[in-house]
Amino acid sequence: MDLFKPMDSTPENAGQENKELEVSEHVKCLILGSGPAGYTAAIYAARANLKPVMYTGMQLGGQLTTTTEVDNFPGYPEGVDGPAMMEDLKKQAERFGTEVRFGLATRVEFSGKVKRVEIDEKTLIEADTVILATGATAKYLGLESEEKFKGFGVSACATCDGFFYKDKVVAVVGGGDTAAEEATYLAGLCKKVYMIVRRDELRASKAMQKRVFNTENIEVLWKHQTKELIGDQVVTAVELYRNKGEAGEELVKIDIDGFFLAIGHTPNSEIFQDYLETDETGYVITVPGTSKTNVPGVFACGDLQDKVYRQAVTAAGTGCMAALDAERYLGEQ
Repeated sequence: MDLFKPMDSTPENAGQENKELEVSEHVKCLILGSGPAGYTAAIYAARANLKPVMYTGMQLGGQLTTTTEVDNFPGYPEGVDGPAMMEDLKKQAERFGTEVRFGLATRVEFSGKVKRVEIDEKTLIEADTVILATGATAKYLGLESEEKFKGFGVSACATCDGFFYKDKVVAVVGGGDTAAEEATYLAGLCKKVYMIVRRDELRASKAMQKRVFNTENIEVLWKHQTKELIGDQVVTAVELYRNKGEAGEELVKIDIDGFFLAIGHTPNSEIFQDYLETDETGYVITVPGTSKTNVPGVFACGDLQDKVYRQAVTAAGTGCMAALDAERYLGEQ
């Protein structure tokens, strides 16, 4: 299908030019996304003389820019601020010749040998290869206080940030396998872990439920929903609604040091799904052991195709794979 035909003359399009976008340039390697996967792909692609052009997306540096401290990425023995680390990766990519641009891919056409990508609904680029590193977005509850405390007591990754809450009290929201896994992981570090569960049962597998129930310092708060997070500079407590059935709701306040979301992630794959194979939740499927998608010349890396590990270091590794796969693909052509 051709996604770049003239727009219909509908009322909502009134005043806009009704013509096909003109191709502004042709590149060897186009990278979409600017987290650890995208920047690592850019470093390797640039060193291979693919002259990569990167469009950062709306969140420069990806999810790590919401993390105040990264303590588990190799090469930073004293830890590093998340945005500072992303700036280091950006500078390294640019040092080798990557052209980094701010912009968001809004449509794609992957049906031909030459791929076409629309940026910000106004620029059309053709590319011999496309590396997708658009990541995944953690699901949040939608509370105003969540935004306020992101990186200051609110996290969507226990493996990333759990270390900072050693011997402290934390809460995990969710009742599925991810929540159970994160709660048991945190229980090995923290003094106390509360699991905030909306229903009166866990959705997690029986094996994961058994791990939760057999861990002494995990307390499951059944039929509880989060009302608000409390604190000044950092989270100090959480207010919950407790469902008491016919007796109505009771407001509960619990003192905590950290609040972990474990209600899932949404891969940023929507605009690619007409062309790429994805699983039931939208993660792009790649050939095992590679970054290759079902479309020759299109490669996926990072959290866009990884729903298991979701770590900066694993994302960087798959970014390297994507650049090498792109280089080999071009060589074979």
